Amino acid sequence: MKLSFFTMPIHPLGKPYVQSLREDREAFILADKLGFAEAYCGEHTTDNAEIITSTVAFLASLAYETQNIILGTGTVNLPNSHPARVAAEVAMLDHMLEGRFNFGISPGGLMSDAEVFGSIDKNRNAMFIECIDMVLKIWAGEPPYDLEGEFFNVSTRRTMIPEIGQGAIMKPYQAPHPQIVGTVVAPFSKGVTAMAARGWEPISANFLLPKWVATHWPNYAEGCAMAGRPADFGNWRVAKNVCVADDAATARAYARDPNSPYVLYYSNLLRKLGSGGRLNLFKEDQNMPDAEVTLDYVLDRLVIHGDPSSVADQILEFRETTGPFGHLVYAGHDWADYDMGRQSMILMAEKVMPKLQVALGAEA
Repeated sequence: MKLSFFTMPIHPLGKPYVQSLREDREAFILADKLGFAEAYCGEHTTDNAEIITSTVAFLASLAYETQNIILGTGTVNLPNSHPARVAAEVAMLDHMLEGRFNFGISPGGLMSDAEVFGSIDKNRNAMFIECIDMVLKIWAGEPPYDLEGEFFNVSTRRTMIPEIGQGAIMKPYQAPHPQIVGTVVAPFSKGVTAMAARGWEPISANFLLPKWVATHWPNYAEGCAMAGRPADFGNWRVAKNVCVADDAATARAYARDPNSPYVLYYSNLLRKLGSGGRLNLFKEDQNMPDAEVTLDYVLDRLVIHGDPSSVADQILEFRETTGPFGHLVYAGHDWADYDMGRQSMILMAEKVMPKLQVALGAEA
């Protein structure tokens, strides 16, 4: 099992953007130094708590400050951008990273972003598919492209000057393109089947109950079979909220006290998903009333906390429900306490993972 990192950081309103962005960058640099395999970040345009407005720009700031870790967009929200812009910016980032890059994509889940970009009443899933298809055609083709769709058009025919390079869009460093990954946020997701059938790989979201995460593997395997490729557990990335401290009491306080970044995260997420009618993600039983999906109910089921030995045991218990997966993706949160935020990542890499590897080795 590899250790990776994913953050859609929710910061307290009023915390200086400069401080939050600096700490977000430090988390990625620390992950690289600790040997994390991959690291992803999300993006939102209209959110003063989730302040990474461009995942490509944020990762570009890390390209020359990291050495080994594979960085990934997590995700580029495709309906919010033109495919030509996505193709060009992602290709540039792939060159900056010399291939240490995974291309994470999604339709985007923040409704205020959909409203500000004028897509709230459009078929955003159809926009998503059209956009990624055009991005891939741009990378596979040659200018002037001449791509026409329902939502986007791409052409440089009228203005091309091929002898000086004008009218051409950069191709990625990786051929034919970077590995494409997508976040999976729904129980029994058929989206993961479609992704796998196209050769893409999934990240199961950190805010899904373990029993719903377990539903992703059969659908992923089904998609792989459709594509005629083996379904490899090593390609399945599963995100989890984890808080590790030297002792259980300290970990519980940082994970559950009123000023906890985990409490902030789920308070914010419950409000967002509740307003969108999506509290079913948190329900053990889909007939459960929304009123019973309380903050404590969610935190009890979705946040692992404790000393290294306890956390390792809880992750193994989680894995018994989900089945095996190749990447445990540590979910990054605001560093409400700078030292505690760093220490949790350090203990996860240096204390918890060795215990997991011993246990998994014995199981094998």
